[in-house]
Amino acid sequence: MSSSLTAVGSVLTAAGDPLALRPPVVLVVGAMAVATYLTKVGGLWLLSRVEVGDRVRAGLEVLPGAIVVAVLGPRLAEGGPPEWAAAAVVAVVARRTGNILLSLAVGVGAVVAFRALL
Repeated sequence: MSSSLTAVGSVLTAAGDPLALRPPVVLVVGAMAVATYLTKVGGLWLLSRVEVGDRVRAGLEVLPGAIVVAVLGPRLAEGGPPEWAAAAVVAVVARRTGNILLSLAVGVGAVVAFRALL
């Protein structure tokens, strides 16, 4: 074995290279991607075969926003003025555009800018 390679389990990685791709990691990430895809496709398939009532439809329409709030809410609660100011910017953009992806992109830029300024 070369001196620049180190054995990690049964996988060889370049010594000191934290970005080296290891086959088990690539396989796990790939398996997670497949599981995520199958979950989405399975849900769409199931919803195409059952009658969806107005309450279920309304719940499904707000689900993306609820997930974003559940993920980012605790981080915002722990944050300080830069995060709160960025949250206000996100709320304004979301209210005016109705676009969650645009709101998140603007929020990332806003939190970076506010952290640099505040």
